[in-house]
Amino acid sequence: MAVYNTASDSANTAVRSFLTKVGEYYLGHSFNTGSGKGKSIWISIRDQDFQSCCAYCGEKSNLLQIEHVLMFNRTEFGLHHPGNTVPCCKSCNKREKLEDKSYCNWEQHLERVCLSRNEKHLFSIRKQKILDNFKKFNYPDLDQNEQHAIRVIASSLYENIKTESDKSLDLYKQLDEAFVK
Repeated sequence: MAVYNTASDSANTAVRSFLTKVGEYYLGHSFNTGSGKGKSIWISIRDQDFQSCCAYCGEKSNLLQIEHVLMFNRTEFGLHHPGNTVPCCKSCNKREKLEDKSYCNWEQHLERVCLSRNEKHLFSIRKQKILDNFKKFNYPDLDQNEQHAIRVIASSLYENIKTESDKSLDLYKQLDEAFVK
């Protein structure tokens, strides 16, 4: 739970909701990892495909989180789709920022984790397992036009939600001034 909520929080939630719906469009059904078929698929990915091990460091754990390989945000536009989800331990579920302030991509992250654990020899094996997950669930290979369309819609959605929040505050101030004070 957030300690301090901002218009950006609601805008980011709207973008994730949109990316969920696009992922479900390509999947052909809901992917609610909290219940039903989506939960069964997620548990299968975690327990069978990855043997309850973190996709990045390989540590076995009962506390694995869902990691979106292509980040589930308005900069990387990863879809909420089984092919884009892998199990991840809490410490590996934090990507480092690059010099330009962007986050490293999943391959850079995997390489950094493997190097930090002196397991460079496991990089290609872990990478292939993640790539196999994309393929197993037929994660959409979006062309540049499709990626651009998602980017434009997500950016517009983000800005519109932030703007609406600001407009709502202005409206409240006007109503408060007119009727309360």
